[in-house]
Amino acid sequence: MTAALTFDRDGAALHAGTVRSLLPSIEQALSGAARAVPGVRLHGNPALTALLEAGVTARIASVHLRAPARPVRAVLFDKTPGLNWSLDWHQDRTIVVRERRDVPGFGPWTTKRGLQHVAPPMSVLAGMATLRLHLDDVPEDNAPLLIAPGSHRMGRIAEPDVPAVAARCGTYACLATAGDLWAYATPILHASAASVGDCRRRVLQVDYAAADLTGGLEWLGI
Repeated sequence: MTAALTFDRDGAALHAGTVRSLLPSIEQALSGAARAVPGVRLHGNPALTALLEAGVTARIASVHLRAPARPVRAVLFDKTPGLNWSLDWHQDRTIVVRERRDVPGFGPWTTKRGLQHVAPPMSVLAGMATLRLHLDDVPEDNAPLLIAPGSHRMGRIAEPDVPAVAARCGTYACLATAGDLWAYATPILHASAASVGDCRRRVLQVDYAAADLTGGLEWLGI
């Protein structure tokens, strides 16, 4: 696999340096975020919302989704020597909504940090883009996201089949420097190792969607 991945074919694309000028504003907006857990779900942060609803990130998501897109979830990942973790191959399969409504095709439901999460039909996830904004350099030893190129086109992958699908698609390490942005098709298979040594790896991950939900369900947003 070459370095020049494309969003449609591979499910991922690098936008080098596109958020470098935003890093001071992003760090200021995140200054009060709790960081005692591996992934901090962010909601009700007006400064962060203003940064992500317009500007370069929204434009990139809209280009990949071929329609005007808005941010519907944000999570801060902050790996440090004192808070480090790894993740096996998996798909992101839940969204965050304003309130629970029992709609056919949506479920199961879970509550995380008081927010309503639900697994939607795969068609909803296929219409989303996940952007990862890198606040730190991510070389080989600083837990780059690993993706299985092309796996985003395979629909919902049964858990027992995940290792075989990842092996068949191959592994690509998404290296980055601070200020880079990686865009992914939300259903892509991905994994991550733990960081090595004294490295810190902060990533602001933002899901974007272009379509409304059905059955009276509403995106919570950020």
